[in-house]
Amino acid sequence: MPMTAPSPPLVLADSRRLTGPSLLLDRPGAVLDVNLAGRDPAEAVLAWETAVRRLLGALGWAREESRVRRFAGGASLAVTAPLDALFTATEVNEAALALANAALTGGPAPDEAATVDRLRTLAAGEANPRLLALVAAARARGVSCLVDTEAVSVGTGIGSVTWPLTALPAPDAVPWAEVREVPVVLVTGCNGKTTTVRLLSAVLAAAGRVTGFCCSDTVTVAGERLDEGDWSGPGGARRVLRDRRTEVAVLETARGGILRRGLAVTRADLAIITNVAEDHFGEFGITDLAGLADAKFVVTRALGPRSRLVLNADDPVLVGRAHQATAPVVWFSLDPANPWVRAHVAEGGDAVVAEDTDIVLLGPGGRAVVAPLASVPITLGGAARHNVANVLGVAALATRLGLGPEAVARGLAGFRGTAEQNPGRLNIFQLGGATVVADFAHNPHGMAALVALAQTLPARRRLLLLGQAGDRDDTAIAELARSGWALRPDRVVLKEMDKYLRGRAAGEITALLREALLGLGVPHDRITRADSEYEGVLAALTWARPDDLLILPVHSERDRVLGLLARLEREQWRPGAPLPAPAAVDAP
Repeated sequence: MPMTAPSPPLVLADSRRLTGPSLLLDRPGAVLDVNLAGRDPAEAVLAWETAVRRLLGALGWAREESRVRRFAGGASLAVTAPLDALFTATEVNEAALALANAALTGGPAPDEAATVDRLRTLAAGEANPRLLALVAAARARGVSCLVDTEAVSVGTGIGSVTWPLTALPAPDAVPWAEVREVPVVLVTGCNGKTTTVRLLSAVLAAAGRVTGFCCSDTVTVAGERLDEGDWSGPGGARRVLRDRRTEVAVLETARGGILRRGLAVTRADLAIITNVAEDHFGEFGITDLAGLADAKFVVTRALGPRSRLVLNADDPVLVGRAHQATAPVVWFSLDPANPWVRAHVAEGGDAVVAEDTDIVLLGPGGRAVVAPLASVPITLGGAARHNVANVLGVAALATRLGLGPEAVARGLAGFRGTAEQNPGRLNIFQLGGATVVADFAHNPHGMAALVALAQTLPARRRLLLLGQAGDRDDTAIAELARSGWALRPDRVVLKEMDKYLRGRAAGEITALLREALLGLGVPHDRITRADSEYEGVLAALTWARPDDLLILPVHSERDRVLGLLARLEREQWRPGAPLPAPAAVDAP
């Protein structure tokens, strides 16, 4: 008699702490993502729910909540937990998964009594009564309390006080009279986040406000760069909010940080969602645009009734989700006749639009011109439509922070979008008659915006540098090629990015891009390949001649590329001349 194949277990994909409001929970806890291995989702979830409720009850955590989010082929399983037991909570979740798998497969079950004893020991070792007392005291006084594995702080910015996690004061020893909050702005979306953060910070600084900001390439306070790298998650937010120089905090709040850890804060004065476009599908259970929008809207959990949510009225996903807003909405739009904006303003709401050649505020107080687009360098006179949208969002945020139209206009005019001010975001170099545009465009939406700008720039010939990270699926990679080919470049340089293979084989991504381009009808002789991003840029510069346009999306070697381009511009290099040796090139 043939033996029946064993039933497959649920496969653990990721297990992590959630330290703040998140996609599944309003408060701290733990989540694990599982592959359902073809199982009935309801059966799998019930098995986990049954197991996790038993474990929570055994630990005395019966009041903690469980949440489930299903996605194609899998599920995210989350539980709330005491703030001083989040590492234990991940162990609880994983133990529940093991018990669920035993129930589902008929395999041997873990010793549940021994499991509970182990979890109790972990919880006792992690317990921190002083932390819980301090958090409760801060909550009772209506002030923020930020917690990580090394430090705890109450208040924010200039009103913050911070202690090591191992040396917390009793609540009555805290100088509460000194503790207060500074305005906090959360910036999320698929494209335009970093430009929005940097531009708003520059506008505020020009108005005399001491600003701290974090984004995908730096954390900076009062003009001092504290560190470089990707600081768009909770860690960057805490560094800004614990710096006692910070008077206004502008925090890039990226999808990855939201899904990995949740929000760093439980309160914010303003949040902006710039747009929602297909990107990063397949990570942390986000498999479609609706799921990605859900992740972006997590920022609204930090907003209260006196806060404001700034949304892009030209994005149909955001328009469709506006009813989820927990705070009044301020819309921005490239179209002054946008029906959603017109109806919103007619009902007494606020909006910012590009009207003819001006940036215009609309609201109950009437119409006010902020500045002509021609006076805002990063819009290139209005040609860079994606940056016009970024400017409108910033104008909406800045006015809600108390700046008048004249102050906003001064700040916008002073931000030139150079490689020093906004590295890798529409940096334009003039090289002996050839124009070079370096930009971070990394998904089809961003590439389409870059191509739309490039189509407005005169050129004898056009070149496009093209590459992608390996964590995008084949369809997304092909769509990037389609977006780029809309430029109809005379040459396409496909770049390898070993740093971003992310599980792909070397050469696999460029092969997919090449296949997609050929399928679009691109002639073979227009496509070439480079072993790295930097080598791709060198190939582009070698190909260039006066009056050519080079569109260079840069990612893995951005600083090195920008350093080269800055030096070539400074030394008045001309196309056709020899390029300097790589060792001689400095970062900008």
